[in-house]
Amino acid sequence: MGGEFRTEKDSLGEVQVPTEAMYGAQTQRAVENFPVSGHGLPAEFIRAIVLIKKSAAEANRDLGLLDKAQAEAIINACDSLGDEEYATHFPVDIYQTGSGTSSNMNVNEVLAHLAEKHSDQTISPNDHVNMSQSSNDVVPTAIHVSALLAVRDTLLPALRHLHTGLCDKSTELESIVKTGRTHLMDAVPMTMAQEVGGWAAQIEACRERIRAVMSRLAQLAQGGTAIGTGLNAHPDFAELFAQKISAHTSHQFRPAENFFTAISSQDTSVELSGQLKVLAVSLMKIANDLRWMNSGPLAGLSEIALEALQPGSSIMPGKVNPVIAESVTMVCARVMGNDTTVTVAGQSGNFQLNVMLPLVGSTLLESINLLANASTLLADRAVASFAVNRAHIEGTLGRNPILVTSLNPVIGYLKAAEIAKAAYASCRPVLDVAVEMTDLDRETLEELLDPAHLAKGGLIS
Repeated sequence: MGGEFRTEKDSLGEVQVPTEAMYGAQTQRAVENFPVSGHGLPAEFIRAIVLIKKSAAEANRDLGLLDKAQAEAIINACDSLGDEEYATHFPVDIYQTGSGTSSNMNVNEVLAHLAEKHSDQTISPNDHVNMSQSSNDVVPTAIHVSALLAVRDTLLPALRHLHTGLCDKSTELESIVKTGRTHLMDAVPMTMAQEVGGWAAQIEACRERIRAVMSRLAQLAQGGTAIGTGLNAHPDFAELFAQKISAHTSHQFRPAENFFTAISSQDTSVELSGQLKVLAVSLMKIANDLRWMNSGPLAGLSEIALEALQPGSSIMPGKVNPVIAESVTMVCARVMGNDTTVTVAGQSGNFQLNVMLPLVGSTLLESINLLANASTLLADRAVASFAVNRAHIEGTLGRNPILVTSLNPVIGYLKAAEIAKAAYASCRPVLDVAVEMTDLDRETLEELLDPAHLAKGGLIS
């Protein structure tokens, strides 16, 4: 913005506001009061507040509380906001007043400015744009609306894409039998399809957990106004507002079962954050498994080769690293930390109002978007494209002494342990050692020790 200013007034007096700014005095005070992070609330969050203002104007109009011309001016102002306006005219820092009043008034002022500019109406940020509302119910409502829409439109589709990719990869790998591992040590055989299928089941379970939170996210604080009593709001406002915002979002929102709970607590946000943390834990496990399986190519496990995407070292020529898996693990670490942030913020409901609302909203949206992007990246640049080192897998599988586990029902655990120890010591295939140390013929042992047969589980006969 330029160096010119205009004078605006609020209840505290006069304030100098940049001439080109669409906002007014209260926003300018917040800009000056909170030079903390340099980061405003996410655009999705501001868009949710704007949507709330549009739905509220429609409800107030239908209830006969707001003049139709004034309502239309506010509605048109909401619809007129473009990406440039969102990037320029909502500068209030995340770390502001805990109710988010500054951001609520920022939106009120911008919409009042636009409504007056493009109509012949006089529009007050407080009396008209904020009619039947309080920052204390607008901001909790924006948290729920923005998080639900981000989950519905971004995260759940990304998880569906990852789940499909894992299922497709599992089908592709059905014929590959490998050595399973527990404690990072050799264990009984499994198919690679079983391993990847386990990852797919993890992701599907995460999807189900996140979907389960949606019904509670759909309950809105709007209508409770300052503390939950609904003071200065029409008795029918909350229900009508929910109908309006449901129509705009194609999702069925409804008034909270208890406005006092919806305004004073952020339990649903904490629940969602917890489920996002579960997803982060699952993605971390999958990404780390891929890193281990890719390790090498000579001195590691070298079961798979992840797609080579970029040089891995500024000093070691030819080195290629598992960069996508590493990127995903960093996302997971961030989301786990974000969950702690939301937990601390969620318990900051003092009496009738939570006072860390902007932090809750911005942190949830960061986690949702990071996880969505990381899930898509993992699906497209790691899972879909990794190649299998069949020769290495088959070579190590045949020398795995733990195959002797299948002989337990036939020769007993102690005898099987002797064979395993001997095979380890001599670095020979367990089959050859078992031929020498049991009365079973080679053909029978080959059948009992067949890795593909063992991977099916059950009793060996």
